[in-house]
Amino acid sequence: MSQEQEWAGPEALCPGWLEDEAPDGDVPEDSGDPDGATQAYELLQSALRQEGLPHTLDRSAEPRTGFGPLDMTVCILGSPTAFLPVLLEGGTRCPGAMVLCLSPTWASRVPSETSPGAWSLLLSRGVSFEAGGHSTLDTFAPPRRANYVTGTFATGGTEGGWVGELARDLDCPMGGSVPLAHRLEDPLVTRWVLAAHAGLPVPPTLAFVLAPRGDIPTEPVVPGMRLVRLEDPQGQEKLVQEEVGAFLGGAAMEPYSQVVVRPAGWRWRGTGARSTHGKEEGTAVTQAVGARLGGLQEEDSVLLEALVPTARLPLPPPRSPAPRLPMSLRICTLVCRSWGDRPQLCQVACGVGRAEAPVRHGAALPQGLDSSLQQWGVVAPGQRQALAKRLQVAAEAAMAALLATEAELSPQQRGGTRAHTDLLGVDFLLACVDDALELVALATNSQRCLETCLLAENMGHAVGQPPGDLPRLLAEAMLHRAQRHLVEGKDILLIGAGGVSKSFVWDAARDYGLRIHLVESDPEHFAAGLVQTFLPYDSREHRRDEEHAERVTELLRTRGLRPHACLSYWDDCVVLAALVCQRLGLRSCSPSAIRSHGDVERAAGTVPFPAVAKLEFGAGGVGYVTGTEHDVDLVVFEGRLLGAWAQLVRAALQCCLACGLRDGVFNVELKLGPAGPRLLEINPRMGGFYLRDWIREVYGPDLLLAAVLVALGTPPVLPARPAPRGHLALQSRGLVRLNRLFEETAGDGEYEEPYLSALGIDSPRYSVEHFLSHFK
Repeated sequence: MSQEQEWAGPEALCPGWLEDEAPDGDVPEDSGDPDGATQAYELLQSALRQEGLPHTLDRSAEPRTGFGPLDMTVCILGSPTAFLPVLLEGGTRCPGAMVLCLSPTWASRVPSETSPGAWSLLLSRGVSFEAGGHSTLDTFAPPRRANYVTGTFATGGTEGGWVGELARDLDCPMGGSVPLAHRLEDPLVTRWVLAAHAGLPVPPTLAFVLAPRGDIPTEPVVPGMRLVRLEDPQGQEKLVQEEVGAFLGGAAMEPYSQVVVRPAGWRWRGTGARSTHGKEEGTAVTQAVGARLGGLQEEDSVLLEALVPTARLPLPPPRSPAPRLPMSLRICTLVCRSWGDRPQLCQVACGVGRAEAPVRHGAALPQGLDSSLQQWGVVAPGQRQALAKRLQVAAEAAMAALLATEAELSPQQRGGTRAHTDLLGVDFLLACVDDALELVALATNSQRCLETCLLAENMGHAVGQPPGDLPRLLAEAMLHRAQRHLVEGKDILLIGAGGVSKSFVWDAARDYGLRIHLVESDPEHFAAGLVQTFLPYDSREHRRDEEHAERVTELLRTRGLRPHACLSYWDDCVVLAALVCQRLGLRSCSPSAIRSHGDVERAAGTVPFPAVAKLEFGAGGVGYVTGTEHDVDLVVFEGRLLGAWAQLVRAALQCCLACGLRDGVFNVELKLGPAGPRLLEINPRMGGFYLRDWIREVYGPDLLLAAVLVALGTPPVLPARPAPRGHLALQSRGLVRLNRLFEETAGDGEYEEPYLSALGIDSPRYSVEHFLSHFK
């Protein structure tokens, strides 16, 4: 058997898995790496071989050209293995968009043209990932501009230095930074955030810091945590002794028998420098704290914390007469900032170790949550599912709290205006509090949980398990953030402002950084002051749309406007928008596909009666057709379905393609009756009224952004397997989602229109079926 085929331990499945854990002792020294790019490239080839993938093809002798402002580039800086599954997944979803930078000589920083004081990152060389696991070493001439940057910010040594320097103060979104990684690796800061802002239990902790430290509140009011600021650690022995004694004898320590003394802060990441003591050993604990205080620096702290044991549950009789050793269980969770900036749990992995020492990353092979809970004695499936749900809520709450406090930091504290934490690891213990199982949050990290979860993923893959969702979720999140940056500053010609129900467009345009140039028939429209350019033009006589299109294009030439895209979301204007796109050479469906009078005349001779008639222009309709109604919203690019929300998706897509609708966001209304699906109408624009709001809330993606990207000629990145993140409901606390249709509070038309709407109100105490039983 060749060496490559032999089992070489976890590092064979996830190279570099053990690199960040140093032996017990002080901070490890910088080992240096004189030829980082060569070693990193060789490590990448080794990892590709382990995955059974071809080696990287060297195309660097033939520079790649032609990258423009609408080409997407997600740049990963640093380690070739930490993000390898994400790079491979991203290469399949968007071939060529994911680029790995292995050396500081492969990239350069230039002053930003759009954000004063910031920098643009340009790549002259990189490893690009394509479909099917293929990768190429490329040179880019001219250099390629990054739209999103992340990397191994927490890694020590020379790599961490150049990664942090390249990613400092960039003008594109950054999935982390060195300052943010340092913040996440500081258990004092993160425990305060998790306890005070996420309401999560943390181990009882007494922390000693130097007085000037300003990254935590002066008096943090957190249950079980106390902060002591020292002016001079050498001259305050009496204060230290009193605080230690009060902590050991306090109510928070009553359930626990042991404590740990350790230095904390990002410099101590993975060092294992700690000592364990019995709670009754007050003198020894005080001496241990004093010894650590001697080397205290401003960014450090000395922690005295309870050693929280893993919950002990009844177990079946052992098969062996040998006594069972006390064990501990560490639960590792990985959370990403997903669609709509909402935290989403990506994966969970567990580590098992001896009870007398905390389980560290890299010290044990990871295993699944469900099997770990069974091993621990949680036998009932319902109880395991409930714990898994509680873990998801706790992990996502942890990230939400950290993001909220992170937003209050200055750009300098974050490492740049565009730097945010997009990937977070949170470690938990399964403890027993008051005879009930409790998840206790231990710490957060920027990359160790990622490596542990990827190792668990690779171990499953090695034994034939189907791939999990982790690489897909992370790749989609990164590509989505890059696409959001891609549309910033783009000039969008919008035909028709619509009414109050379309007011969300103006807020969204501002959030996405779009420059809207609006053509609107009403010269007094409220949106006039909300756009970059307001172009009043009366296009209400639709029999003259060809003439209107020529006038609009002439209006643009007169103003010197050259939009990157043109679209409309207002029924009255979709034909005009298509005609304008045709004249400007912009991406759109053909005017004949949008609406053809000939089709109407031919249909009138073949459609059997009774039939439902719709207005030629305008929106809304009243009438009945047998069956259940289904609104299907589709995102189609070059005839390919990229995303859909609702049922009857295939029928809706076939209807669109049959009409020639191959590019855009469309809304298809069908009814499903005894004879199958029946088409009511196709709206050649995104769904109106509440649909965009509902889809964003339940699934995450934004139809408006998708429509803009298609109009720009870029296929939107959407969830490959969309799953509802919740339900829209009238909740007990009175929460509803309000979508305004009219500016006035009540319509006086002939037909009643919905004013507010909600989903999921059916319950045993409020039976919708009973109330609707008298209606046909």
